[in-house]
Parts: sequence; C-alpha cells; structure tokens
Amino acid sequence: MMRLACLILACLLVAGFGSLPGRPAALAGHLVAPSGASPLLPRERIEAAYARLPHRSGHVPARDGVALFWSAFDPGDYRLRYAWSRGAHAEDIRFALDFDVPTAPAPAPRGTVVLLHGWMMDGGSLLPWSLRLAEAGYRTIAIDLRNHGRSGHGPSGYGTREAADVVDAVAALRARGEIAGPLHLMGVSYGAATALFAAADPALRAERVVALESFDNAGAAIRDMVPHMLATEPEGWGQRALQHWMRWRTDAAALDAAIAQAGRALHLSLDEVDVGAALARAPACVLLVHGTADRHVPVAHGRALAAAAPHARYLELEGEDHLSLPMRLDRLAPTVIDWFERPCARTGFAAR
Repeated sequence: MMRLACLILACLLVAGFGSLPGRPAALAGHLVAPSGASPLLPRERIEAAYARLPHRSGHVPARDGVALFWSAFDPGDYRLRYAWSRGAHAEDIRFALDFDVPTAPAPAPRGTVVLLHGWMMDGGSLLPWSLRLAEAGYRTIAIDLRNHGRSGHGPSGYGTREAADVVDAVAALRARGEIAGPLHLMGVSYGAATALFAAADPALRAERVVALESFDNAGAAIRDMVPHMLATEPEGWGQRALQHWMRWRTDAAALDAAIAQAGRALHLSLDEVDVGAALARAPACVLLVHGTADRHVPVAHGRALAAAAPHARYLELEGEDHLSLPMRLDRLAPTVIDWFERPCARTGFAAR
C-alpha cells in the first residue's frame, strides 16, 4: 500500500498547495472539497469484490440537488476472511480480504446499519465492516458522502450538510423498503462526525451510533492534522526537500488564513462546527471509540466528545492510530455488534 507521503502529495500538492502565490488560498481550496480520492483507497480491489457479491445500489436525492450513491448487502454467510498487518513503517498498512458468496436465501435483517466513510474515501472503503455486520444479521448500507465516490457535489459541511444528506437518504431508502428493523449508524473520522450530527436530528430515528475517531471541532482538527501530515518524512530526497519546504511555508498564520478562507467559501465557520454540541442533543445510544496513538485527530478530540455527552460510552484503544483503528475488526467487531444488540442504556465513561 502506498505510504502516507503519497497521501500528503495528493492532499496538498495536487491542490496547488506547493505553489508560491496564494498558498493559503490553495490549501483553502482543498479544505473546501477533497481533491480526488485517497491513494490509500484500493479502488480496483473493492470494485472486483463488489463484482462478485450480490448487492443492490443506486442514487437517492438529497439537499442542494446532490445525488447520493448507496450500496446494500443483505445478511448472509459470507465467511469473511480478513487480516491486516503493518509494513516497515507505521503508515504502511496492508490487509487481506476474501469471502464466500452466500448460497442460501437472505434471512430477515435484525436491523439496518448505515456506514459512513472518511474524507477522500468512499462507501466501498468500509467493505470489511459491511460484510462483517451482514454476517451478524444486519442489512448494511454504505453511502458515498457528497463530493466523494459516485455521489454528486455540493458545498462541504464538515458533517453538518452531510448529516442532512444522510437524513434525506435514509428517508428515501425507507420509502423503498431498504431500511429494515432498527436503524443504526457507524462512521469513521469525517463519517463519524457526520453520523453524530445526523443522530441529533430526530427525523432520522437512529437507535444506536458507533463513531470511530471523530473530531470534536472542525477548525481544531485541521490545525492538528495538517502539521502532523507535513511532519511525516516521505521517501526520496526530492519529496523530502519539497516536504521541508512546505513545512517552512505553512505556519500557524497561513493555516488560520486558509481555514478562514475556506469557511467564507463554504458560508460556514469551521471553528464553529461543534460535534460535541450535536452529540449532547442526540437521542441515540452512542459509542465513541478513539485510539491513544492517533495523531491525525488526536485523542483529545475523543475525550472532549465524551465530556460533552456523559450519557455516551467512550472507549480508548491503546496503541491504535487513525489508520489502524478502523481496520481492527478483530478487536472492535465483537464490541460493535454487542453495542447494536444490547438494550440501549446510558453507560458513561469507560477507557481501556
């Protein structure tokens, strides 16, 4: 799998961040909308897997005229075979995925789980989770958020506008009979923030939410993430020299200016995108999960969310970072499935 240095180049260089003129404007452009898909997304492998698997997919309308792409798997015996490992570097994460195609008719779902992906990813990036939860008896529906995958484009909302899209998509899918039984949400990073905003809308009628490594405040998350990405040393002397130059050119003032400019373009103050406030209003039973080694969205964001909503359950996974935590089905899937199955109760803080 490509190293994170490639992701930095995709996020910043392709967006024009490396150009001398208007560097806050160039970074602001990437903050307004993602510049393509992450090079960490194994698109060909995902598409090959979908070609083998029975599923349903299509588009439903949402806000701002955005058409959202969705794909659904029914419960079944997929016999998922999944493993992950790290390469020589912490950011080199590899995974193996195989499965069987169910031959028996699908049983009635015990509920529906809507899966929401991270920034520069798409619904297919959560295929291992889709199949694992389908094995546990759930219908799983992965949605491509606006500006991602096969969905349409519209102003980014750092979880706010995307949450409204999810509410619209779920309403349309309910009308089609795709939402069966209790509705649950599961999101990763940007998708986790979206899930928490969506859960605060009573029109969604979500019973349980799992939010993996959500940010608490959008502006603060950007200020945490960009310096960390620029601190990562890529391979090759040319890329390293360029990386050092970008690091020198990106001071706190330039980052603040980019965040402010992006906010003006989006008509949305990124420093006022408050996920914790939405979480505190959510009537759903919420499980928050964060890795202690996360440097993209530091664990302080998870702790702030937990403090904002004492009724939520908060888990910290020792040693897991932003890239590894969503891949830990071995460590997380039993907890997630138990969360969807247990009676909804306010459990307070728990760390482990």
